[in-house]
Order: sequence, then structure tokens, then C-alpha cells
Amino acid sequence: MSALIPRPRLVLAPGAVHVPGWLTPEQQRELVVACRDWATGPVPIRHTELPAGGVMSVRTVCIGWHWQPYRYTRTAGDVNGARVAEFPDWLVELGRSALVAAYLDPAAGDGYTPDTALINFYDDQARMGMHQDKDEKSTAPVVSLSIGDSCVFRFGNTTNRNKPYTDLELASGDLFVFGGPSRFAYHGVPRVLPGTGDPDTGLAAGRLNITLRVTGLT
Repeated sequence: MSALIPRPRLVLAPGAVHVPGWLTPEQQRELVVACRDWATGPVPIRHTELPAGGVMSVRTVCIGWHWQPYRYTRTAGDVNGARVAEFPDWLVELGRSALVAAYLDPAAGDGYTPDTALINFYDDQARMGMHQDKDEKSTAPVVSLSIGDSCVFRFGNTTNRNKPYTDLELASGDLFVFGGPSRFAYHGVPRVLPGTGDPDTGLAAGRLNITLRVTGLT
């Protein structure tokens, strides 16, 4: 849904940049179609079980590599034993373009080759606690894309889950990149804002979050 007042690009911390409305409506629709396809398999979307016995409230599907707490594998031994869908070249190019847009540097995407994406679907009750993305063996930036309902995104520090942190709204089409000194910052989603998305994206309700990452694995 278009904002009445333009939202400016925002640098939250060194290496952490919010670019509102970066994805075009057509790109959002194409990503929704792709995510629906990936959600059906070969490894289907699911609620991830945590080692301590809990279950994540978001539903997740992976491509390129399969993530389970707290490691990556080529096959999903915790789901159905299948190998996840391949990571497409067009998504690599989208990730490179995202870095150029975030860092305002034509060379920012050079050599950036994400090889996995975690795709999380949030319904209106889903949350994500404060955590670090630290299972990768690479310090390359994480590219985060939002589609559907807006959410409150909490971006914190690299030391712990507590303050200081900043809450901002991520809306459909928004890009958020965190790399460099902010690569291992704690972050989370304390709540989704139901009814704020645009059905023209192809997503009638809920929020899709697609995070592109470089695993550093072979």
C-alpha cells in the first residue's frame, strides 16, 4: 500500500540500511508466485521445531540450503529427507541490485553471491524473537525483503538482545540490508500489523519475509 508521505532511506547503524518501497508491485507479485511454488516442495513450508522443544510461530521454507536450528544442510532430514529447491540466478541478481540500492555504491553488489534464502511466512499471530543470523560461515550482508502486511521490526546491537534497539515499520516492498559492523546485530519482529498489506501483491493476508544469505559452505 503506497504511503501518503514518502519514507526516506534510513541508515540505522553502519552497514544497516532501510530502503522503503524498493520492490516494484510487479516484483512483489513475482516473488509471491515463486514463494508459493517453493512452499509446496520438494521440502514444504513448515513450523520449525527448536532444540529445546518449542515450535517457531512463523512458517519457513528454504531454498539453496536447508536451515534447521542451528545449521545448514543440503537435505532436510528434519522434514522429509529431500533436497531443497535450487537457488535461482535471478535471485542472485536481485540480491546484488539490493546492495547497490542500500549502499548507494555501483560496486556494492560485485561478488555478492547468495546461495540460500530463508522464506518466513507470518500470520497475524506470528512473532520472531531477538536473534543473530550467525549460522553462516560468511560475513557477507543479509538482504531482507518484505511483502504483504507491515510489521514492527526491531533492530538491536551486536552484544545482546537488550537495549539499545530501534523499532521501525517494514512495509510491503521494503528492503533492509545489514552487513559490515551490523552483520551480527540482534533483530526480531515483535508484531505484525494485520490488514496493512495490498492484495494486489497476490498475498491476501500475512507477511512474507525473504532473507538472502551467503552460507560460506560448499
